Amino acid sequence: MNELVDTHCHIQSAGLDTAQGQGERVTQELWAKSPELTGDHIVAAAAEAGVTRLICVGCSETDSRLAVDFVHNRASCWASVGIHPHEAQHHLSGEKLAGFAALAARPKVVAIGECGLDFYYDHSPKTEQLRILKFQLELARAADLPLIFHVREAFDDFWPVFDSYPDLRGVLHSFTDSAENLAKALERGLYVGVNGIATFVKDPALLEVYKSIPADRLLLETDSPFLSPHPHRGRTNQPKRLVDVANFLAGLRGETPEALAAATTANARKLFGI
Repeated sequence: MNELVDTHCHIQSAGLDTAQGQGERVTQELWAKSPELTGDHIVAAAAEAGVTRLICVGCSETDSRLAVDFVHNRASCWASVGIHPHEAQHHLSGEKLAGFAALAARPKVVAIGECGLDFYYDHSPKTEQLRILKFQLELARAADLPLIFHVREAFDDFWPVFDSYPDLRGVLHSFTDSAENLAKALERGLYVGVNGIATFVKDPALLEVYKSIPADRLLLETDSPFLSPHPHRGRTNQPKRLVDVANFLAGLRGETPEALAAATTANARKLFGI
């Protein structure tokens, strides 16, 4: 198989002491269950599996700062800085937003996100999610960076906001929604990120959605340490398992693994400039 790009992972907090409170809490707690998995170990294992480029995605100001620092001296890694919709209520002060915005200009930052709207959970009020999303859309336009979007049960509110900011580009991360919203994403020139969920989903309609994503709009991701693909469910996910996602999708779509790898890698390089 050709090289693969993991366009969405959270490995920057792997191997850290949870008592230090670094990174995003839930992510770090999951990494803590596998203390043997340090950042360098994860990156090396990915490279051995053919996953040669990794985008480390921030979910808060502190987590984004950690991602920026993590990728600095690692040639195969880049960072995206973002405020996850769950974290919106903790990023309302002007001082905190200014500190976050400054990260967009740091070396090897290739995107803004993950950002978006999540109405499945109620971790931050809707009004605050919208405010923080708009802030990040404006930041992406000012910095001329693509966006990594997290949208869950919120597309009816998301599309009007997206459409009010011309010339945005980006990816819908961890897409599990309808054919209708896939069509709307493609109409707007967005890429679509698929991860380990595809390997264990049972819904025939969603499998058809994965089959119908155009090859020039498909991106691969792990969302590690979350969402380990079959047959690794229940274990801490790693970027090296992107190979399992790629092989499954190739079979589902009637493509060779080599063709799928080549297309998705080209897409990642085009969108993120890596």
